[in-house]
Amino acid sequence: MKAYTKYLVFNTEKRRDYINITDEIASAVAESAIKEGLALVSAMHITAAVYVNDAEEGLIEDIDEWLERLAPTRPDYRHHLTGEDNGDAHLKNLLMHHQVLLPITNGRLDLGTWQQVYYAEFDGQRRKRVIVKIIGE
Repeated sequence: MKAYTKYLVFNTEKRRDYINITDEIASAVAESAIKEGLALVSAMHITAAVYVNDAEEGLIEDIDEWLERLAPTRPDYRHHLTGEDNGDAHLKNLLMHHQVLLPITNGRLDLGTWQQVYYAEFDGQRRKRVIVKIIGE
């Protein structure tokens, strides 16, 4: 079995942002030369997420509104007693999860017709990383 690792770096202009990283993951798969296997894509921060869904702007706005309803930005999180101001970002991460596992078939990502890979940032405006770990033959 072979393994390949690549890091993606983000520094969003907005506190919350949704970035389509499908092309970057597909490039990492091609670079790996792995024909059959799996690609783990994982946010290396507890205030960000990686998910798979449709690349439709209205849906992205719906996801953002849904997350804000479930884990609203507000000043009274207990976490803020530590000097932080990102309690909502931690909760949004729990709702979306921090990683996805993607199939590789014939040397390519094997995604469904509308499936795209997204990096979701909930506490941005600073350097963040995503690890892409590809394993297989």
